[in-house]
Amino acid sequence: MRTVELSRENVRLIDQRRLPNELVVMACRDYHEVGEAIKTLAVRGAPAIGVAAAGGLALAAQALKDRSEPEFRAGLESAAAELRATRPTAVNLFWAIQKVMDFAATQQGRPPEDAADALYHFAVGMAEADVATNKRMAEFGQALVADGAGILTHCNTGSLATVDYGTALGVIRMAHEHGKQIHVYVDETRPVLQGSRLTAWECVHFGIPATLITDNMAAHMMRLGNIQICFVGADRIATNGDTANKIGTYGVAVLAKEHGIPFYVVAPTSTVDLAIASGDEIEIEERNHEEVTHIGGVRIAPEGIGVANPAFDVTPAKYITGIITEAGIAYPPFPVNLKRLLQGGNQNVGP
Repeated sequence: MRTVELSRENVRLIDQRRLPNELVVMACRDYHEVGEAIKTLAVRGAPAIGVAAAGGLALAAQALKDRSEPEFRAGLESAAAELRATRPTAVNLFWAIQKVMDFAATQQGRPPEDAADALYHFAVGMAEADVATNKRMAEFGQALVADGAGILTHCNTGSLATVDYGTALGVIRMAHEHGKQIHVYVDETRPVLQGSRLTAWECVHFGIPATLITDNMAAHMMRLGNIQICFVGADRIATNGDTANKIGTYGVAVLAKEHGIPFYVVAPTSTVDLAIASGDEIEIEERNHEEVTHIGGVRIAPEGIGVANPAFDVTPAKYITGIITEAGIAYPPFPVNLKRLLQGGNQNVGP
């Protein structure tokens, strides 16, 4: 199952707004449609939107291949600006766009048709690299999972959040494929219900034993001893280890700390933003208030009530046991060990 597939004609995406009731693949024919898919959560998950944006830029390049070289470059810059404006929090979006634009700069002097073809192949390479990265993270992470463990996860971090396989849910999937007798507790993840709609669907699809719980049941399940470890994803990780992820993650981390349960973040190194010192510098996206006041188009709150709808929260590094990347696992102190991981070498770094 590929969430994002690239071609010269379109970017094909699983429309995650339609799950779990329908599995629909939509085809975005230009970068405007890719941007709209990102904004409306047809595609979501930091790695997935990064590769989708790269595919959008490849489509822009195809549409510009018959223009002059100055027009080609100006058009590509315009497309990049529009795609950057779709969502503010996930750093993978900006990372992927910058990677494509940096590569485009190396094509200067080539005919636009040749540059467009090179950009397409570069974007396809990014998609394939995402899958390989996820599987490396999954191997590191599954080694932390004991046979018989109960695992709590929040939001969706599986194949649907990436090109394929997943980050935090990828770890869980790999543990299951290794034959470990695990059981997953899936937070529903209000207000858009990525846990109940998407993670639960993936667990059923892959045959992973799982129980869906509402977000406010997590503490109860921990107190009962049903949960031995937590894995969550990330949209941006600061130099000090502070991590932005789907709203509600911070609460799960605090509960895990209180109950002595290891809490791991699973994310590619592209999610680490060494340009910011702490989570205080992460912009938190405020989404449409109807996501809170309505479910399935049905109003569940009274007219006139004030609403807040931050899409993400920031978990302070002190609540995080370790950060699992494709380069290894970073443990505290994160300011030192995240940098060490990013400097290369498959290793676990920590105290």
